[in-house]
Amino acid sequence: MKPKPLSQHILLLDPTGRELAPLEKAFVQACKDQRAVERVKRYEELLRHLQSQEVALVVIDYDLGDGKKTGLDILREIRQFWPDGLILMVAKEGDIDSATESIRAGSTDFLVRSQRLTERVDALLHKVRKFLRLIEQNRSLDQLNRHLRERERANHQIIGQSPEIRDIIERIQRIAPVPRPVLITGERGTGKELVARAIHNIGTDERRPFVVVNCAAFTDTLLENELFGHEEGSYTGANRTSPGKFELASGGTLFLDEIGHMSLAFQQKILRVVEYGTLTRVGGHQEIRVDVRIIAATNAALQDKIQCGEFLPDLYDRLAFEILHVPPLRQRQGDIAILSQYFLQKFIREVPAFHQRRLSAQSLQALQHYQFPGNVRELKNIIERATYQDTNDLITPQELGISHLLQETTAPTSSETPPTNAPTPSAYSLDPLRSFQEQVDTFTKELLKKSLRSARFNQAKAARGLQLSYHQFRYYVKKYGLLEE
Repeated sequence: MKPKPLSQHILLLDPTGRELAPLEKAFVQACKDQRAVERVKRYEELLRHLQSQEVALVVIDYDLGDGKKTGLDILREIRQFWPDGLILMVAKEGDIDSATESIRAGSTDFLVRSQRLTERVDALLHKVRKFLRLIEQNRSLDQLNRHLRERERANHQIIGQSPEIRDIIERIQRIAPVPRPVLITGERGTGKELVARAIHNIGTDERRPFVVVNCAAFTDTLLENELFGHEEGSYTGANRTSPGKFELASGGTLFLDEIGHMSLAFQQKILRVVEYGTLTRVGGHQEIRVDVRIIAATNAALQDKIQCGEFLPDLYDRLAFEILHVPPLRQRQGDIAILSQYFLQKFIREVPAFHQRRLSAQSLQALQHYQFPGNVRELKNIIERATYQDTNDLITPQELGISHLLQETTAPTSSETPPTNAPTPSAYSLDPLRSFQEQVDTFTKELLKKSLRSARFNQAKAARGLQLSYHQFRYYVKKYGLLEE
């Protein structure tokens, strides 16, 4: 079977212009292509070829070099900027010592050019073709991995066109390359982790670790073990040494979510790591150095906690090299429709059976008037839940579970007779002296009370009656202190 021609060059460095002529002829005969093989006299010319075109193999003579430097010196120089390339060291008369020295210096192979030249070049090119196929496969895998990483990063896009979100994106791009802590503030569900991932992806090699810890999910003891790790035998059940999240994130980013829930004692331990970059595992005595960028997030007002003595001002100062406040969705009115359509299309891609579903104009209007206590996360849940509830083309406000907001925006004026089932004026009538938010709060509170009474204070049943999730309902109950009344 005829061997496949090489698609890349073979370069021979021959300062004499004649010494490697037989070797060139052997390569041409083996490649079946005169253009695939080229001899150059000067090292500088060889370097230009390496920089300007695809090269399969470089051939250097052990004794000749370039006429000034030895072949070994040239080999070592090329290896500094061409670490994975194929380099063949040749010699008119070789021995085991020179071959071993060449291989140690970085030569791919060693060939004595005075013995069975045609046969040995054929065997060599067979290996070269295998190497090139592996390189091409690796290149294809790298391209595939880049494509997959781009798809993964697309899942973490920050969606929106409002001035507020454009400002956040600009600030992310400015702070991302600066290796300093960042504090992200904002209500729950606003996308604080999304912002942290964007900082990590833009500011560092995306292959470096991005490790997330929810500080509110652990007691101090468990959090210490989670973050700092432990030594073998440090407590019952510690059968082996285990690194913590600080160590696992070394070289990358550690995202500390809900940092405002840490106790003062544990804040002191975090402060030491932030200040000195060292930690000690649970049950250990040796300090371990970590190189990690810390991004912290909270929905708590840390300045108020500092005033109350619940958060260390020193820790705040060190975390707040830059503070990014993610605005709530109700302050991003221009983004609600964009996000709604984005979540709808994303859900349809995951579940193609709902491809015909569309948001009605009334639904978009109702969404614009909703306050979104759960912010972007709540909007996503509302859209997905409404999408699968029916098979009609249009998603209605009733399916969104917020149809009452349309009724509120079209409420009768004081000169009109309200319908018999309208709320009592004392509770719901529009009062120009009260803010919009106050009136929405009053309306929401009365709805919750009525639902609780109808469900005989069974909160799960009351939540279903309002087409809310249990967690959404619990949020409102806690917000308005209904169980304390």
